[in-house]
Amino acid sequence: MIYQNAKDWRDAPKKRVLFFGMSGLGKTYVSNILRDHGDWFHYSIDYRIGTRYMGEYIADNAKREAMKVPFLRELLMSDSIYIGSNITFENLTPVAAYLGKPGDPAKGGLTYAEFTRRQDQFRQAEIKALMDTPYFIERAEALYGYPHFICDTGGSICEWVDPEDSNDTVLKALANATLMIWIKGDEAHTEELIRRFDKAPKPMSYQPAFLDRVWHEYLDLFKKTEEQVDPDDFIRWTYAQALAHRQPRYAAMAENWGVTVSADEIARVKTAEDFDDLIASALERS
Repeated sequence: MIYQNAKDWRDAPKKRVLFFGMSGLGKTYVSNILRDHGDWFHYSIDYRIGTRYMGEYIADNAKREAMKVPFLRELLMSDSIYIGSNITFENLTPVAAYLGKPGDPAKGGLTYAEFTRRQDQFRQAEIKALMDTPYFIERAEALYGYPHFICDTGGSICEWVDPEDSNDTVLKALANATLMIWIKGDEAHTEELIRRFDKAPKPMSYQPAFLDRVWHEYLDLFKKTEEQVDPDDFIRWTYAQALAHRQPRYAAMAENWGVTVSADEIARVKTAEDFDDLIASALERS
């Protein structure tokens, strides 16, 4: 780790951290606190994916839908209107909407082949965005003068790395540039995430082997054909399994590559000074 103990951390003139863990446990919350402090640069992996690596896919998909409407088709063909996504740090809906859900097309579902194609596009985009982290550290300081840096990752980071491999390309690059911090939830947090997801299911990305397994298990269990699958029902059924699948992968990442803080500890952070104290404690525990 680039900070071996609490003293290294407190004495560092340039603090560089990366948050990982399930979405909804405080990564963006604490990132916003640090960014608002004034001397922290906030690098959002999901924002980078949506603007740099999947922007054309997202815009072209919207144009494809618009081309089905004669009125909009005529305007598009004559370059009279422009269609693009309005992605912000707070609104990453265009990325999720593009990922979509598999199942009944009448309910907005994608064919499983198309769904997995978009999943692979996202996997490649996320890996590229993660590997851009060292570049953005340099850019944040050289261009804007920020001494401190936050990398705010998506929940799926654990799907594309092997935390048990000391030569994992992505993890080595990230650990050489940042202190990797797992924001860990407990059972109550997991139950709340599941409750929220059940109320408003949103597309997410999955490790290919895991996705293939749960998709075919779902078809067999509920005796459905691909076209009969209710897209929301499938991703609701999958969500708790995805959380359970990711938890040991996050734990291995923290054990081998970083430190752990709890979601409750993150929720108590109100200032940059609180955050400094929390990470010093986490380093002493590790």
